Amino acid sequence: MPLPLSAQICRLLQGLVLVAATLAAPAALAQFSMVPTPLCKEPSASSQEVEQEFRIDAARHLYACFPMRVYRGKLPPMLYGVMMVETDLDAAGNVLNISVIRKPAADEVAPWVIAMIKRAAPFPAPAKMAGGTVRYTETYFVDKSGLFQAFSLTEGQRSK
Repeated sequence: MPLPLSAQICRLLQGLVLVAATLAAPAALAQFSMVPTPLCKEPSASSQEVEQEFRIDAARHLYACFPMRVYRGKLPPMLYGVMMVETDLDAAGNVLNISVIRKPAADEVAPWVIAMIKRAAPFPAPAKMAGGTVRYTETYFVDKSGLFQAFSLTEGQRSK
């Protein structure tokens, strides 16, 4: 027995939504499929003595490496991903370890942020930090466009 017209329309709409979602998914992932070549120069040593201040130097370095990926202005109200990472650097500013403290909801964001951090090495050397090494925590706000801001340098978020 054939379905009533309303049920046929409902199934058609469900199918269209599924097709639209399938087509949109690869486009949403494309901006996170690769990290561009970093543009940063060899950093000078950081003069900071505490982690909270050092992470500002580290964020500035990351922004200098990937200016094409920095979100300028206030972030939109709905973010694609929020990720908190802890990064360990040696005395020369090389990345020793990156630990994800808060995983983003969008799975493709985490490997992208980690790859950016690794490609930006070496970071400013933590010359004045105890032991000559540093472990710092940073939160990254990621827009669906593939642009980001670091909490240490964020310009805030729009309410609407």
